[in-house]
Amino acid sequence: MPKKRRNRGRAKGDKGRSARVQCDGCGAWIPRDKAIKVTKPVPIVDPQLARELRKRGAMISKRVVTKYLCVSCAIFQGVVKVRSEEERKKALPLR
Repeated sequence: MPKKRRNRGRAKGDKGRSARVQCDGCGAWIPRDKAIKVTKPVPIVDPQLARELRKRGAMISKRVVTKYLCVSCAIFQGVVKVRSEEERKKALPLR
């Protein structure tokens, strides 16, 4: 059977069975090394209130939210793009 990717779509290596995480998009259980991890700061207050507070010189902190997405949800949400067969074989640069 042909092999689509050199690493079988995972970063497992010789580790054996890896832990599973739940996708934040669809709820599917996926291997942690296959999941796409998205970390982004999210403001605690709504933007209009934050603008007013910033005008008055207040410091507004942001909460860091980490999401794990399966490949199909990551493509659907635009986190990763669909790549051609040749591009898939090349490693992506670290973000």
